[in-house]
Amino acid sequence: MPVFKRTAQAEEDLIEVWMYIAQENVAAAERLLDEIDAKCRLLAEHPRLGAARPDIAPELRYLPISNYLLLYREIDQGIELVRVVHGARRLDQLF
Repeated sequence: MPVFKRTAQAEEDLIEVWMYIAQENVAAAERLLDEIDAKCRLLAEHPRLGAARPDIAPELRYLPISNYLLLYREIDQGIELVRVVHGARRLDQLF
């Protein structure tokens, strides 16, 4: 069975995303987190689905979802979600 892990920073990012969106629409915040969870499970099954970003960090891959980017790396039998950031963020400043 594919493995899907989150770093502590990714957990914090998800909380921040939820809190920001929930200020206006709690249901939309819940939907986005559900979509992110589903996408991460898909990535765990197909880790090479996202594009590689070795210019930012070794072995880093990303996949856009809504206005956000899922930054992850392959691990044995799945993925580790490293960060969840808004697509407008400068990724080179995160690592």
